[in-house]
Amino acid sequence: MYLMKSLCLASLHCMLAHYISGIMIRLFKVKEKQRELAESANGKPPVKKQSAGELRLQKDISELNLPKTCTISFPNGKDELMTFEVTIRPDEGYYLNGTFVFSFQISPIYPHEAPKVKCKTKVYHPNIDLDGNVCLNILREDWKPVLNINTIIYGLYHLFTEPNHEDPLNHDAAAVLRDNPKMFESNARRAMAGGYVGQTFFPRCI
Repeated sequence: MYLMKSLCLASLHCMLAHYISGIMIRLFKVKEKQRELAESANGKPPVKKQSAGELRLQKDISELNLPKTCTISFPNGKDELMTFEVTIRPDEGYYLNGTFVFSFQISPIYPHEAPKVKCKTKVYHPNIDLDGNVCLNILREDWKPVLNINTIIYGLYHLFTEPNHEDPLNHDAAAVLRDNPKMFESNARRAMAGGYVGQTFFPRCI
C-alpha cells in the first residue's frame, strides 16, 4: 500500500513537472512574440538569429588580407554580409589596368558549400565565359571548408595574372591563348578598351 502511494505521488510529481514545464515554454514563446511586436511597433526590426554561415563569414571578412589590387564592398549595406562584391584591378599581365567586378553569394551552410561567384564584367578570358561563370577549381571540386574568402579572392586574382588555357570555359579565347599569345593579348586589350572581338562586343572596363 505504501509502495502504491509512493508510486502515485511520484507519477503526480512527474505530471506536475511536465505541466509546469509546458506553461514555462508557452510563457517564453508569448514573451518572445510580445517583444517582437513591441520592437515592430517601435519601428525596430525583430532581432534575426545568425546562421553558422554568417558567423563564419564574419570571421573570414575580419581576417581578410588582400593585395592592393583587390577591394571588397557591400552594395546592400554591411547588414547583408551574405551578398557582396569584389573588385580586381590587375597591375600586371594581359589584363593590366582593367577593372573586373565579381558578385559573391554565400550559402547559410557556408563553409560546407562553396560561395557562388560570378563575374559581372564582360571579359575576354579563357576561364570566364560570356555569362560571367568562373572556372576556378576551388569553387568546384577542390572546395574544402578550411578554405576561406581570402583564398577565393587570391584565386580570382591569379586568373588574371596567369589565365589557363587548359581548363577553359571560353574555348575560343583558350585556343588563341594557347596558339598565339600575342593575338590573345591584342584581343584582351581590345575587349577592355570597349570593342568587338570576333562577333562579340565587350563594354569598356579600363
